[in-house]
Amino acid sequence: MPLVRIDALRADAARLDALGRAVHDALVETIGIPPDDHFQILTGHDGDGSTLRYGNYLGVRRDDGIVYVVITMRAGRTPDQKRALYRRIAELAEEYAGTEPRNVFVTVLENESIDWSLGNGEAQYAPARDTPEESARP
Repeated sequence: MPLVRIDALRADAARLDALGRAVHDALVETIGIPPDDHFQILTGHDGDGSTLRYGNYLGVRRDDGIVYVVITMRAGRTPDQKRALYRRIAELAEEYAGTEPRNVFVTVLENESIDWSLGNGEAQYAPARDTPEESARP
């Protein structure tokens, strides 16, 4: 159940959609999330009232085509799976949205099953156990 946030500089609705599809397809292909597990926040920044900052850290020469991708998901993927994910996101972002791979900045934030409520005020991945300790909580 990844939650994906994509922020892109000077991106219109079509480019944001293409970037969203690229990230989603990469998640399905590389770490096996279900195709209907699709939760994204897509934000374009105009560079004036809203912008993104970037540098050339580690020798990667970024420019105004910068795209930040933050993926929050449950822990458990291997380093090789994450490397494959980053590579595939960069490939598909270029294919679908024309974004140069050097401008695709990805970070993964991991958490535990209890850290998710998918609706109805429930922790679907970590249902409550009927224990005296939990029953006594207000």
